[in-house]
Amino acid sequence: MRNRMHGRILLLAVVALGFAAVIASAGAPPEGAAGAQVPRKDYLSPLEADQIRDAPTVNDRVRLFLGFAADRLRKIDYELTRKEKDRPWRERMASLINAYSGCVDDAADALEGGLQKQENLRGGVKEMDKRTKEFLPKLTDLRDTPQLADFKEDLEDAIQATQDAAKTAQDVAKEISAAPERRKPS
Repeated sequence: MRNRMHGRILLLAVVALGFAAVIASAGAPPEGAAGAQVPRKDYLSPLEADQIRDAPTVNDRVRLFLGFAADRLRKIDYELTRKEKDRPWRERMASLINAYSGCVDDAADALEGGLQKQENLRGGVKEMDKRTKEFLPKLTDLRDTPQLADFKEDLEDAIQATQDAAKTAQDVAKEISAAPERRKPS
C-alpha cells in the first residue's frame, strides 16, 4: 500500500511539473515575435551583444561588428606574443579566429538585411569596404605565421569570410540606387 501511495505521489508530481511547463511556455512570445529577445551570439560578450541590439541603424551594427572583428585580430596579435603556448592558448586562438569570422559574417548579413529593408547603407558599405581591405593582408600574414600552422584551416575560413563580406559590400553598393540630392534653397 505504501508503494502505491508513493507511486501516485510521484505521478502527481510529474503531472504537476508538466502542467507548470505548459503554462510557462504559453506565456512566452512565439519565436520571431517583436517582443522576443535576440539570442546572444556566443562569440560576443554580453556588453557587445547589448551594443549590437541597441544600435539604431544597420550602418551602426555593421560598424560595431567590424570593430569587434578588428578587436579579435588585435587579441590574436597579443596571444602570439605570449611566451606560454599551452592548451588554453590553443583554445583561445581557435576561439578568436572563429569569433573574427562570425563578426565579419554578421556584418555582411546585416548589410544584406538592410538592403531588403531599403535602408540607407552607404556608411556601412563604405566601412565594410575599408575594413575588409585592412583585414585581408593581416589575415594572410597570420596564415603564413609558423606559430599558427595548426590553425591554417580556420584562417582560410576567416579569409574566405572577409572576401565574401567584401563582395557583399560591392553587391549592396550596386543595388543602392542613388538618392537625389536636395539643394538648399537660395
